[in-house]
Amino acid sequence: GRMKRLRRHGHESQRDRLKQELFQFNKTVEHGFPHQPSALGYSPSLQLLAIGTRSGAIKLYGAPGVEFMGLHDENAAVTQVHFLPRTVVCSVLFFFLPKSLTAVLAHSSGELLLLGTEGGHVFIADVLSHSFLPLVYPYTPVSSSVPNDYIGRRNLEHVEALQENPVNPNQVVIGYGRGLMVIWDLKKRCAVQHIPATQQLESVWWTEDGSYILSSHSDGSYCRWMVGEEDMNEEEEKSDIPYGEQKKLPPFLVFSGGMPRASYGDRHCITVIHGKTHVALDFTSRIIDFFSIRPLNDDFSALVVLVEEELVAIDLQTEGWPVIQAPYLVPLHSSAITCSHHISVIPLKLWERIIAAGHLQNTHYSKKPWPITGGQNLAPDPPQRDLLLTGHEDGTVHFWDASGVCLYPLYKLSTAGVFHTDADPNDNMNQGTEGEWPPFRKVGCFDPYSDDPRLGIQKIHLCKYSGYLTVAGTAGQILVLELNDEAAEQTVEAKVVDLLQGQEGFRWKGHTQLDVREEPVLFPPGFQPFALVQCQPPAVVTALTLHSEWKLVAFGTSHGFGVYDYQQKNSVLIKCTLNPSDQLAMEGPLSRVKSIKKSLRQSFRRIRRSRVSLRKHHANNAAKLHDANARLEAELAEMELAPVQRKIEARSSDDSFTGLVRMLYFADTFLSDSSHHTPSLWAGTNGGCVFAYMLRFPPVEHRADEPVTAHPAKEIQLMHRAPVVGIVVLDGRGTPLPEPLEVAHDLARSPDMQGSHHLLVISEEQFKVFTLPKVSAKMKLKLTAVDGSRVRRVGVAWFGSSRSEDYGENGLLVLTNQGDVHVVSLPAVKMQVHYPCIRREDVSGIASCVFTKHGQGFYLISPSEFERFSLSTRHLVEPRCLVEPPPQSGTSTQHRPRPAYRYAHSEMLFYYGSYYILTVFMRLSSLPRNASQDGGHDAGKVFFRGL
Repeated sequence: GRMKRLRRHGHESQRDRLKQELFQFNKTVEHGFPHQPSALGYSPSLQLLAIGTRSGAIKLYGAPGVEFMGLHDENAAVTQVHFLPRTVVCSVLFFFLPKSLTAVLAHSSGELLLLGTEGGHVFIADVLSHSFLPLVYPYTPVSSSVPNDYIGRRNLEHVEALQENPVNPNQVVIGYGRGLMVIWDLKKRCAVQHIPATQQLESVWWTEDGSYILSSHSDGSYCRWMVGEEDMNEEEEKSDIPYGEQKKLPPFLVFSGGMPRASYGDRHCITVIHGKTHVALDFTSRIIDFFSIRPLNDDFSALVVLVEEELVAIDLQTEGWPVIQAPYLVPLHSSAITCSHHISVIPLKLWERIIAAGHLQNTHYSKKPWPITGGQNLAPDPPQRDLLLTGHEDGTVHFWDASGVCLYPLYKLSTAGVFHTDADPNDNMNQGTEGEWPPFRKVGCFDPYSDDPRLGIQKIHLCKYSGYLTVAGTAGQILVLELNDEAAEQTVEAKVVDLLQGQEGFRWKGHTQLDVREEPVLFPPGFQPFALVQCQPPAVVTALTLHSEWKLVAFGTSHGFGVYDYQQKNSVLIKCTLNPSDQLAMEGPLSRVKSIKKSLRQSFRRIRRSRVSLRKHHANNAAKLHDANARLEAELAEMELAPVQRKIEARSSDDSFTGLVRMLYFADTFLSDSSHHTPSLWAGTNGGCVFAYMLRFPPVEHRADEPVTAHPAKEIQLMHRAPVVGIVVLDGRGTPLPEPLEVAHDLARSPDMQGSHHLLVISEEQFKVFTLPKVSAKMKLKLTAVDGSRVRRVGVAWFGSSRSEDYGENGLLVLTNQGDVHVVSLPAVKMQVHYPCIRREDVSGIASCVFTKHGQGFYLISPSEFERFSLSTRHLVEPRCLVEPPPQSGTSTQHRPRPAYRYAHSEMLFYYGSYYILTVFMRLSSLPRNASQDGGHDAGKVFFRGL
């Protein structure tokens, strides 16, 4: 007995070491566009872009692959971001301000910060000495030089702007909200000139030669003021209204706003005027900030604009000022994301064909490279080519290069052309109306409006070997598409499939189906539809899979499932799963699910009505109030998480939605006997039922004309009736069956057909293994009974060892409703590791999660951002980059730190909220971690702690 215990202990310790070599949890990088951006900063010397958000995040971007992130632990908005140009000794500085901060100037010396407040005061912070003093109390010295019409109103309002003279660093202009501007000499500590503008001040800019100050005002005008040396006299105001009477304009002028309020007050515009060229760039979301890029001793090359939903760079050196395609910060939510699908290890030929089709869609972009080039990307080239496909509300599918740190757009497929919609096919976002004034030009790709919500893509499946793609939508439409390198004109005929199978007593109350175009449609190069299945009723498609070797597509809705032969364009199987009590399945997607918010709202209304009536009939309604409160408590209790160690209770067969199809799976396995394997289809429902159908194919020479048939083979009803979320068949070696055509391309071993196969059924509550073909239970792993959680997402993944290139294991990736990720071993079905990943309150994040075949995952942390994570020690995509300071004149290079600890000799400055300012000496390097480091980490992130 002692020897047995020792052997068991030795095996467990060996297994623990193996787990450390296989599994490690890391959140690695955030893809997409920051949610709710609130500030923009740019360092011309470092060539870095900084974006602050309302949630307290700071994100820095340089050349593609150079990314850094800082996150404040308080949910405070970043209102401004500035870079200090020289080395700062301190690590973190906090300055407490008596007034709310309204303006910041990072002085070119790198030693001073000028801070303007809402009370009209200006403070100065010496960054090197950590001192913080008032620079000037403006009312005392400045008021003596203020003109008479200002004397009667002492309140000059807040400090709106602070700008440094580009030729004389000792001079700064202080702009006040009421319009007054004061040029202040820092060395002499006195005002050298005042500029008494009469309109409310919006912004101030000092021209490069220091001879003029430009001010913009609330009435849509801007003014030019000549700067005179020691001249205290008022300079004549020169006012221009660019969308009013035309006067002589500066050689290059860029401004936001200024539109006539009555006609265009709702437009989000930036106007660019250069000589005779005048364009109003029209964005679809609110403008946050912008800056221009001007290489040394050269003309302006680009204009970079941050709006609420995207970042746009305009090429100012190419005729027509086209947009420069961004390598990062692309708005994933140009239309709302409705589903995602990841494909690993894309063959080179398919990859090149997709890129070629995408290039034809991008001819309107500038040929110039991305203008922000700071830092060095130290990451090696990705070992494989990965695709992330996102389906969208407007019926589009976006193809993204997910191989590295940058989620780069490759190609966009639109399915709207197959159907009749309200969209104008000739609508061009980049063309304005001839002769229109103001000369608007639509810019950017963010378009929050969908022509028809029925177009929304709900499921995607791509075969990377054959180039076949199938997508399914909100109104029961399933399209089968093939990659074509040439444009083609063709008619797509719809095959209507009645999933109710003529059952009486059911009437669909949801949306109607989309109308298919009867005339031929010209499809551009790329994925082109050649087959269309229309489900009746036209409910949301809830499950979809494609077998390109068999030329079959399987689809499911809340009413049943079917199989379609896209070679012969015929139905192979139609099965209705609707329970007689499933009346909610006939209501449609907008009304069939009672939301938590609606449930709570109705409960509070019942309480409110009870309280109102209580005043009139106190005695009669006391019981009603008690009942309403009891109902509310019951509904809240239903929302609570299940307690630990609860018993799995069998669900009633009349639960709503029991017939909804959750899972479809093709497999070549043993169904009738243990000596003959056959193609099969497996379907799992919301009521814990698994259907198995045997598929029979004609001989190869008659495949095009003789029908494929489907025959019922097995039906399994799980005792606890929990929804089936995954089905996997394991071969004789305990390995999941390979993908279609994977063996034919020599990318997988042929499955073992000698030993017995096993069926793994994953429900929301447990994992259960059955032997095939007898379908007798062999083993199970309970999840809900142990910790109260439920399975929300599951996927098969391969985990390679970090120590041995030759060793790896298959496992199940599992995400629960608690936001935890688990790895379950195969074929033993034992829990290996688990990590907290997503906040359990983040229901949309959990619902959006998608796993990869190599142990990584993506989930939405906002409508516009994916968080990427990994559970594999071998497959890890994270920023590995470095930013080095430009050489400073008069600075010795021999005292630079060693390469492993290099810091950028430039600081990032930002502030949160109203009462303090925070400067951070940020380590701008994201280098490979120490091999001895254990546990998870967030790569490339720095968390800033507040007071």
